Amino acid sequence: MKKHWYDYLWIVELTYLLLGFVNILFAWIGLFFFFIPLVIAIVRGTKGYCNYYCGRGQMFGLLGGRFGLSRKRDIPKWMKSKAFRYGFLIFFFIMFFQMLWNTYLVFAGIQDLRQAVTLLWTFKLPWNWAYHGTLFHPGVAQFAFGFYSVMLTSTVLGLITMVLFKPRSWCVYCPMGTMTQLICKARKGNK
Repeated sequence: MKKHWYDYLWIVELTYLLLGFVNILFAWIGLFFFFIPLVIAIVRGTKGYCNYYCGRGQMFGLLGGRFGLSRKRDIPKWMKSKAFRYGFLIFFFIMFFQMLWNTYLVFAGIQDLRQAVTLLWTFKLPWNWAYHGTLFHPGVAQFAFGFYSVMLTSTVLGLITMVLFKPRSWCVYCPMGTMTQLICKARKGNK
């Protein structure tokens, strides 16, 4: 099977995660992973990003498939259900807007910068080594800490479901996949 340039986007995903360990401001690059799938879904009406360009899905496929780190079992039916997927999407949005609120509070001077990455929305990991101040407002760094927390948490959840079930089990309930699916359905309904 012929390889394409986009078959290697897992390297971009892995590089992104590693760069966040070096300097938290690299977390801003993650916005590309956020907006490109939405743009593709809106413009083309497809889940092309999920199917071809998602480096995270490729990484899980590689780790769970080629490296055998997956039990390769079917994901439970309840995780495939609309209720779970939409519920997880709503929960994800709540956490995302909470991150934006904390960023606003730092920009407004109401709250000081918290140099921590929150894993699984619960565990605050000190991340002091990854930020030493810049010319930018501390709110820029606060957004980076929050966004990296979201990206790292979703990666950890994906790794857990990869190990327990099939390699790309994360893709079944990924909030971005659910959002792009809703956009594609809305586009088809308008035609």
